[in-house]
Amino acid sequence: MTIDTLKKSQLMSKEISDLIISHEKVAHVQLQNPLDHALLILIKSGYTAIPVLDNDYKVRGQISKNEILDSILGLERLEIERLHDITVETVMNKKIPRLKTDATFLKALTTSINHPFICIEDEKAAFVGILTRRSILALVHRYFQ
Repeated sequence: MTIDTLKKSQLMSKEISDLIISHEKVAHVQLQNPLDHALLILIKSGYTAIPVLDNDYKVRGQISKNEILDSILGLERLEIERLHDITVETVMNKKIPRLKTDATFLKALTTSINHPFICIEDEKAAFVGILTRRSILALVHRYFQ
């Protein structure tokens, strides 16, 4: 086995724990928040999508600017006045990528291909944080340097 093959094998089997952005630093909303609150969080954070958590801090989905705007799109205009009456739960995307804290880098890399971030959960399905595509690519870049 060559040194490069060994390094590649070590990288791909590495656990993702060092790359996780802690839940304390992640913008998120709750299921029952109104869409105007979610849109405000999205705009202030600069993100296009954020996790949606329940009262037990378990991931239930994610909400994006596009989902919010689609929900208030009327026939002839945006019905902005509806933002406060619709909850996050009714328009969020429930099919989102999730990994456990002990997932391998290869699994994270594969999952990140179609998603800007992956929600990370512990063994009890509690939200631990996120793994961004950016952090994954940064590690790959360092490997090839």
